[in-house]
Amino acid sequence: MEYEKFLQQISEFIFVEDPIEKADIIFVPGNRYPQMAEEAARLYQRGAAPYILPSGCHSITEEAFRGPIDKREQYDGDYQTEWEFLKDVLVKNQVPEEAILREDKASYTMENACFSRKVTDDNRLVINKAILCCKSYHTRRALMYYQKAYPETEIIVRPVFPDGITSENWMETEAGVGQVAGEIRRLVQQFSIWMKEK
Repeated sequence: MEYEKFLQQISEFIFVEDPIEKADIIFVPGNRYPQMAEEAARLYQRGAAPYILPSGCHSITEEAFRGPIDKREQYDGDYQTEWEFLKDVLVKNQVPEEAILREDKASYTMENACFSRKVTDDNRLVINKAILCCKSYHTRRALMYYQKAYPETEIIVRPVFPDGITSENWMETEAGVGQVAGEIRRLVQQFSIWMKEK
């Protein structure tokens, strides 16, 4: 019983999801899956926000952007950055280019958030409410950094499930356990660095 309670507590902490409300912008942290940008496009088409800001150059663990992980036949451009890839996903899903802002320097989540803040400030956008589209098990860490970059903003989290890992099934597969354990490790490590810098 205690073990099941422990698993439930992990699920409640790592996986975040909020009801969608009308917002000022949709954030898409850099990644190599198209599904997060596809979901952002769906939300845009529903009128959830007037702007989408994809962010990213390439992962800090890689020397260059290595292309999409999924749906390569649909998104087959010669992308140099995560931003170029995510922009193409958005455009191919009927988001007009003028609604897409640009951040193509970030290489990890904290930079996605901080550099996105610079973009919105440079564009003189007031962000009272934002939607954050990211991978299901990345939601807590992404929320932590975007909330730090936008302390005055209400951030609504929209999880996406490109690899099928959810709060209900992560403990059932080696891949799910690995991803969630990795998120816990990164959260603790990055939070400790963050607190030391205060």
